[in-house]
Amino acid sequence: MGGEVVRSWGGWTTIADEGAYLEHLDRDTLPKLRALPGFLGWDVLRRREEGEVVRVVVHSRWADMESVRAFAGDDLEVAVVPPAAQAVLTRYDQHVEHFEVVRRD
Repeated sequence: MGGEVVRSWGGWTTIADEGAYLEHLDRDTLPKLRALPGFLGWDVLRRREEGEVVRVVVHSRWADMESVRAFAGDDLEVAVVPPAAQAVLTRYDQHVEHFEVVRRD
């Protein structure tokens, strides 16, 4: 993989805690990511599931895998979920997936 990469990860929260999670992303996570060379942006997706459950999926975009490594460390497949995020998530993916971007419109 030499080109642009999307790192995909998901977690689940409650309707009551969704705002706190999104605030954590905006206040804590995004400034740290923007400071890293090669971070190109992200999409944060949500889907209401059964009952009071909200699924959140984060697709972060990176210039290349070396840029991802600067964020995630050497074990690229392990999710980076800080304690503040863990506190408002009911569960989350322990691992991430990486996709090479082959088309973009």
